[in-house]
Parts: sequence; C-alpha cells; structure tokens
Amino acid sequence: MSKKPSLAVVGATGAVGTVMLDILSKRENVWGEIRLIASARSAGKKLMCRGEELTVVALSPEAFDGIDVAMFDVPDEVSAEWAPIAAARGAVCVDNSGAFRMDPEVPLVVPEVNPDDVKRRPKGIISNPNCTTLSMIVAMGALHKKYSLNELVVSSYQAASGAGQSGLDTLRAQIKQVAGTDVGDNPGDIRTVIKDNGPFPAPLALNVVPWAGSLKNDGYTSEELKVRNESRKILGLSNLKVSATCVRVPVLTTHSLAVHAVFDAEVSREEAQNILANAAGVKLVDDPENYQFPTPADVVGTDPTWVGRVRKSLDNPKAIDLFVCGDNLRKGAALNTAQIAELVAKEF
Repeated sequence: MSKKPSLAVVGATGAVGTVMLDILSKRENVWGEIRLIASARSAGKKLMCRGEELTVVALSPEAFDGIDVAMFDVPDEVSAEWAPIAAARGAVCVDNSGAFRMDPEVPLVVPEVNPDDVKRRPKGIISNPNCTTLSMIVAMGALHKKYSLNELVVSSYQAASGAGQSGLDTLRAQIKQVAGTDVGDNPGDIRTVIKDNGPFPAPLALNVVPWAGSLKNDGYTSEELKVRNESRKILGLSNLKVSATCVRVPVLTTHSLAVHAVFDAEVSREEAQNILANAAGVKLVDDPENYQFPTPADVVGTDPTWVGRVRKSLDNPKAIDLFVCGDNLRKGAALNTAQIAELVAKEF
C-alpha cells in the first residue's frame, strides 16, 4: 500500500453510522483521513472516531473531493442519488442500502464468501446485503463450499432495529406501556394498551408479527424476496430454491433465523459442525445436552454469525437444520460494509 486511502462515512449520525464509527475505532487502522458526512441539519456536529473529534460536513458533491472510499449508511433514495455522484468524483462507494443490490453491474459482497467480486465494479459501487441475508449467509457460504447448496427454507425472527430508529423507539415505548399492566389472559388485550404501532402493522411488545418490509407480488414481502434474490447473487447460484417467511419479534437488536438447507451431497452433522467451527466469521455454540445455543441476548454487540441447533434432517440425508443469530447493526450492516471497504483499501 503506497498510502493510506481517505474514507468518507455518509450517514455518520444515523443508527448504523454510529455503530460504524465504533467499529472503525476498534479495527486495524487502514485509513488516512476519515471524513464524516450527513444531512445539512447534522452538519457541524462533533463525533468521536479513533479518539479524535471530527466535525460532520453537509452532503454535497464537493464533500467527496479527495475521498478514495465512501461508505453509505443512508436510505435507498439518498444512496441512489448520491453514490453515483461520489463515484463520478473518484470515490469507490460501498453502499449499505438496497438501492443497488440487484443491479447486475454492482457486486453484492460478503468478504467471507465472495471477496473477489469487489474488483468487478464497473459503476464504482459495491453493495452490502440486507441484514437478514447477512445473518445467515456466512454460515451457508461455508457449508456450500463443501456440500453444494441447492435449496433453503428460512424463517426469520427479526429485531425491531431492523425497522430503523423508529422501530427501536416504538418497541421501547410499547414495553413501558405493557410493563406492570395486567393485560389479562387474552393476548388480544395488548391492543387496548398499545396505541401506537409505529412502523409495525401490529403491536410488537408481547407479540410476534409475521411481516417485515413492504408487500410485493403473490403475498410476499420485500424482506422475504431479498433473502431469496440476494442469497442467489452472493453465492452465484441463479437457480437456488429459496422460501422465506420473515417475522418481527420483540427483540431490540439481533436477527435470528431457523434454516433448513438442502445440498447436492449427503451431509454429516459432525462434519458440518466442524466446518462451521472453523469458518471465518462464524461462532459455533452447539451443545444441546447442556442447553447451549445462541440467542439474541448472547449475540448482540458481537461481530460473528453465531450458529447452533445443528441437526441432520430426519427425512433427507442431504439436508441439515440449524439456528443462526447475527447482530443486524454490526455484521448485518456496519461491519460488513467496513470489511468491504477494507478490501478496497488494499488496492491503494
């Protein structure tokens, strides 16, 4: 590396941006200047990164002058407008939104699975997968290398923070509303206590909601289709069969998924456990005799994909069932973005 490249964090004051600054402060320092960019209303704010107080600058074309790599942690419509502008001014853009994920000219990258794809970026943009996909794809990628994956049946249990800051605020408010309240024996009573569902279509506290994202064709949600389409693109399996049902649960942070994976080759439980135990970015916690398995309470604030409940299918020797958890604000968003950016930094 002839020099340390400069880095911009776009959306530095948001929920993911805040986690990003923490991650940058704890990982190897591969960056020269770090520039924080946000909306005009956040310009002038002071934020700490790597022990240094940095001043947030307003989003503008000129804000990208002299920037080698720009990480975008902003809504889709902001990325769609501004990532091409940043790229035109010479920055390699790593985008955490959904704006470019399925663009055939934009690679969708998980460094533990398809790191070489970062080099194929004709638009100067690299996309970060959805947090639900990321919560399982590192483990699936490791198993795919051995057994050749051909089908996934997935049920997700997604945290409130997946709906952004409003999701977190809504769940916290609802917990306060129901705490100490006698809602009776009928769970439906919570609807008389909780008056504001926020971004969710039903109360989330003391409840589960079989809905995440927006309505798409044939009754599927956008989150469910992301799991399907993004898994295919990351793994390079255009015909991979994927069926997903996404459920929102009353957890603040960390997504969980129950996964039924079918492969081309017969699966050994012990070998699968060994593969996962030695896979980069995976932490195996699988001791059912002692009730040891991952839960969001264990995983929140950590970087790996945690895996447990590994079982060979009772009905199909080529299938395995497992449970995965991943912090949706870290590996599911900020960490994977930072890892992609670090791959690009090696080019300088």
